[in-house]
Amino acid sequence: MEVEEIERLIRISKERPLMPETYIPWQLEPATDDIFLPETLTSLQGLEIYGTLTPKQKLELGRHELVQVITSYAWGECLFCLFMTRHILTLPLDNVEHRFLLRELIEEFRHQEMFGQAIAKLGGSPIQQTGIHKFLGEFSNKYLPADYLFMGSVSVELVTDIYGNHARKSPNIYPVLKKMFDLHNIEEARHILFTKSLLKTYAAKAGYIKRTLYSYVILGNILFVRTMYVKPEIYERIGLENPDKVYKIAAKNFKQKFAEKCLDDIIDFVNEWKGFNRATRWAWRWLLGAKV
Repeated sequence: MEVEEIERLIRISKERPLMPETYIPWQLEPATDDIFLPETLTSLQGLEIYGTLTPKQKLELGRHELVQVITSYAWGECLFCLFMTRHILTLPLDNVEHRFLLRELIEEFRHQEMFGQAIAKLGGSPIQQTGIHKFLGEFSNKYLPADYLFMGSVSVELVTDIYGNHARKSPNIYPVLKKMFDLHNIEEARHILFTKSLLKTYAAKAGYIKRTLYSYVILGNILFVRTMYVKPEIYERIGLENPDKVYKIAAKNFKQKFAEKCLDDIIDFVNEWKGFNRATRWAWRWLLGAKV
């Protein structure tokens, strides 16, 4: 990305900041017909069992699953902030990328606080990450090179953006959540633009092996966040019998939904630098259900 364009992004961040404290109407309580997550994004919609749920159970299903989605965003952004804090130490203070990443850090920290406040507003009780999630998140953050971590970051940002778009376009979404997703979408658009441009320099030099590794890093990050959305504890909380059994069919259902509704932009991105090949295509199809 040209220096002038990065300077423009920095200027927008400074001159037109979106502050969660004032942008989001936190004082509003949910109306009678408000929902927390579009039905089509819930794990049980489309299954026979969904028809047996009461309206309250459907509402609670959306509330609990949205809390998990928000939790995964906040945790993923926190991990990325740890990486960026270390990465900017390798850049001169007057370097334009250093200055942009400082603005991104400011915004990402605000997002984390915003997500935490949203969970509190919903009365949510996040289900913590598994040991394998924590290990992989912390290990990759510490030891993967910068280009791989930027690849992973942009994939999570794209998923977050797509998911947020579905939610904020829902006609009866709780206004607090709609404004939260609006704010996140606007600011993440700058982060995605910058990161995609930065990654072009890496991908342009990448051969077959490195493009294969990049593809697996993105696949792993998407799988990483997707598996934090649907949890058996949620079905227990809404009063379903045999929550572990429900989880098995729900996870399979959600995998298909996620592939249909949330992967298009990511697939386009990976296609740009030829990340799909014989070594990667099978994994995307098997693990994510992607049509590649």
